[in-house]
Amino acid sequence: MPDITPAPDGLGRRVALNRERLGLSREELAERSGIPPTSVEFIEENPVGVTDGALSHLADALDTTPGDLLAGDVEQPLNDEPPPPKELAPDECMRLIAPGGVGRIAFDGPAGPAVLPVNYRVHDGVIVFRTRSGGPMDQDLRTGVEGVEMKIGFEVDRIDETRREGWSVLVQGPVHHVAPEELPSVAGVGVEPWAGGERDLYVRIAPSRITGRRILAS
Repeated sequence: MPDITPAPDGLGRRVALNRERLGLSREELAERSGIPPTSVEFIEENPVGVTDGALSHLADALDTTPGDLLAGDVEQPLNDEPPPPKELAPDECMRLIAPGGVGRIAFDGPAGPAVLPVNYRVHDGVIVFRTRSGGPMDQDLRTGVEGVEMKIGFEVDRIDETRREGWSVLVQGPVHHVAPEELPSVAGVGVEPWAGGERDLYVRIAPSRITGRRILAS
């Protein structure tokens, strides 16, 4: 029988935190480690023992060591109060949102403040999404002054309501409508809107300010 590492307190939590630190989904961690996605989910959510081989594969995939997963430096509160949010550095924020997915843009439109979800990708350090040329979002994100771009907010988060922990990242910067002659700059970015209809206008946000925070359960 293979050696089984007993379930240490917080193993699943440390696996989840390291996975989120790298911006990986459970499926991506499973692919990197060679462990089935259902097993990754079970390990994160249950106090289970794992084989030494599985522990080693997880550690390699998470760029850490088996020892850190077994007894990593995870902040423990001194009482029942949850720990305060941890401020994230800009490079860590960008690493968390790098895989792409769904984010929210926030801007001051003609009808007042608006927050809308978009499918996005990170490409060469900027946020890229697509919308319909001439549509409401196209018009709402223009200043009407040539050469002057609107500054907007872009937010991404990953929240685990069961554990009451997660992270959020806010990117602020000017929004630029990619002109036809600039399309090669976003060629191959691979952003695919979920909404139907033609979404032929590429829009990018150049980060001028990046902030984020992580909340850990008590």
